[in-house]
Amino acid sequence: MLSTESVGRVGELRLEYAKRDHQTVITRSYCTTPWHLLPPIYLDETGSAYTLLVNPSGGLVGGDGLSIDMNLDRDAHVLISSPSANRVYRSEGKLSEQIITLTVGPGAILEWLPEHTIPFAGSRFRQSIHATLASGATIVLWDALASGRMARDERWAFTDLENEIHITTASGEALVERYALEPASDLGCVGLVEEWDYVASFYIVNDAVSPEIWAELESKCAAMLENLPGQVLGGVSTPPVPGLAIKLLARTAPDLTHMLDLLWAKVREALWNLPPVSLRKY
Repeated sequence: MLSTESVGRVGELRLEYAKRDHQTVITRSYCTTPWHLLPPIYLDETGSAYTLLVNPSGGLVGGDGLSIDMNLDRDAHVLISSPSANRVYRSEGKLSEQIITLTVGPGAILEWLPEHTIPFAGSRFRQSIHATLASGATIVLWDALASGRMARDERWAFTDLENEIHITTASGEALVERYALEPASDLGCVGLVEEWDYVASFYIVNDAVSPEIWAELESKCAAMLENLPGQVLGGVSTPPVPGLAIKLLARTAPDLTHMLDLLWAKVREALWNLPPVSLRKY
């Protein structure tokens, strides 16, 4: 639970999903401002529950603390996105925080594909995403960050930003990504990423997929990433858990989204023999 002593809002979103008659449904839900819950949309015949994470407030201010707690029961299939980018506004002191806890049951599938985060100049943001997978569970996790509001010359002008992704499998193996950025520190930069405007991580994890399928998918993704235009740079590798890790850099949001769509289509075809999905944002 987040402390209510913060000067900002403390918003909670809790969702539980289960498979009922070939369709995934929300069995329990709870939310407090600024979260707003919409019923799932069903985009195809798979029965997967497409749910939008809606924050009508427009973004996070200093002192805000948002949390998401999501639980998928056995064989549930959930697709998560958001209608727009996650904006983090300037703060003179307190940081904005978002804590995400994802629990994926046996044989369940979670496709986590929210829009990117935009940290405004002078903002302070901390995010953690912790996912725990049961045996045979799958997570497809996308996390993307903009350098700032480029149209206002706010590239890498936020005060500080911390991000952590932690995925644990049923056997206890873990994939961890963690970084802290302070563009105005003595380093004076954010490393090689400084010349780019968007950075993203794309993780696919499942302990029941055969090594042959992972190898074939890695080969296809690598071939795609080797022939990118100058607006995008990317690479794929094998993480310390059964799955793939893909990192992307892009100069524009449309280029980043296009690459996600291409890679995501390859994943859906390789793992479930499913066609691409066109996400509605309304």
